Amino acid sequence: MESVLQIRQLVKRYHGMDHPVLQGLDMTILPGERYGFLGPNGTGKTTTVSILSGLLVPDSGEVFVLGNSMPDKRKQVTTQIGVVPQNIALFPELTALENLRIFGSLYPITSARLKQRIHQLLELYGLTAFARKPVKTFSGGMKRSLNIIAGILHEPKFLLLDEPTVGIDVQTKALILDNLRQLNEEGTTILYTSHDMDEAQHFCTRVGIIDHGKLIAEDTPAALIQSCPDCSNLESVYLHLTGKSLRN
Repeated sequence: MESVLQIRQLVKRYHGMDHPVLQGLDMTILPGERYGFLGPNGTGKTTTVSILSGLLVPDSGEVFVLGNSMPDKRKQVTTQIGVVPQNIALFPELTALENLRIFGSLYPITSARLKQRIHQLLELYGLTAFARKPVKTFSGGMKRSLNIIAGILHEPKFLLLDEPTVGIDVQTKALILDNLRQLNEEGTTILYTSHDMDEAQHFCTRVGIIDHGKLIAEDTPAALIQSCPDCSNLESVYLHLTGKSLRN
C-alpha cells in the first residue's frame, strides 16, 4: 500500500536555537488513517505541518506527500491537500460566504461545484443562517467550523488539522469530530494535532508521539495503553513517555 505521507530523517533548525526543532523525524501515514500527531509545546508539530503544506523548507531529510517530493512538487501537492491551521485564518470583515468564495478560488474546482460545496458544508456545520454575516460577529466555535470548511472545500485527499477544536464548547467539538469522521470514511486521510489526549484517544486510529524533534512512540491508542503496565488511558501513556515537566 502506497503511503499518503512518508517522512525520512527530517531536520529543521530555526535561527538562534541551540538545537534543531526537528532532529531526524521519521513518520509514515497510510491511506484512510486518522493519525494523531501528539507532543509537548515546541517539539515540532506545527513546524512539521508547515513543511508538509509548503510554508517551510526543511534543512535536510525527505518528505513525500501523496507520492510527490516536497518542496520540489509543491504545486502538485497543495491542490490535493487541505490545511486547517491552529490560528483562525479568515477575513473577519468579510462574510462567511465571501470568505469561502475566496478560499475556494485558490483550488482547481469549478464555480458550480464550489457553489454546491459551500451550500453543503455550511448546512453540515450549522452555519447556513449565518452565511451573509461578517465573521467578526461569529462565536469561537463558529469560526473554528468555518476555518475547517475553508480547508475542505476542494475535497482534499489529505487533510492537515492543527488543533482544530481548541477553545470551543462540547457541542461544537462533537459536531466537528463527527463531520471529520464522515470525511475520513469518504476517503480523506487525516493528520491531526492536539493537546486533548482524551479526544485523540477516541478520534485517532493511530497516534505518533513526538518529543525533542523525534518520534518516540507510535501505535494505535489501545496498543499504546496496553504497552504501559501502569497506564489506564492515552494521557497517562503520554505523560509516562514525555514527563510532567512544563515546556516553553
